[in-house]
Amino acid sequence: MNIDQHGFFDSLTESVLGAVFEVSNTLGAGFLEKVYERALPRELSIRGIRATTQALFPVCYKDHCVGEYFADILVEDVLVIELKCVERLASEHTAQCINYLRASGRTLCLLVNFQKPKVEWKRIVFGFQLAER
Repeated sequence: MNIDQHGFFDSLTESVLGAVFEVSNTLGAGFLEKVYERALPRELSIRGIRATTQALFPVCYKDHCVGEYFADILVEDVLVIELKCVERLASEHTAQCINYLRASGRTLCLLVNFQKPKVEWKRIVFGFQLAER
């Protein structure tokens, strides 16, 4: 990830989080995940941000497709969004996001939990190497 990509990812993350907060503030907490999965792309569209729902990522093993992952939302073809409505985010949810990133070749995922009145989120960056000093 170079400096330009880093800035683009930061800006995109900020814009998407604005949409997440708007959905959370408008709908409130506790609906089924599917409700937020339908509302968030609508809000992203209103903001001029391109999003695809149920984005398919093939899982390959030694050049052979062995399965598929479906991410809840893929934004601008670079940012994976995984939505949850759970009591609290767990390490299994983070692992799921890392698997989506690994399968898709993407580097950035937002894990978003709409269960509580204050939306919970986590940004996951995969495969990013920090420069050594």
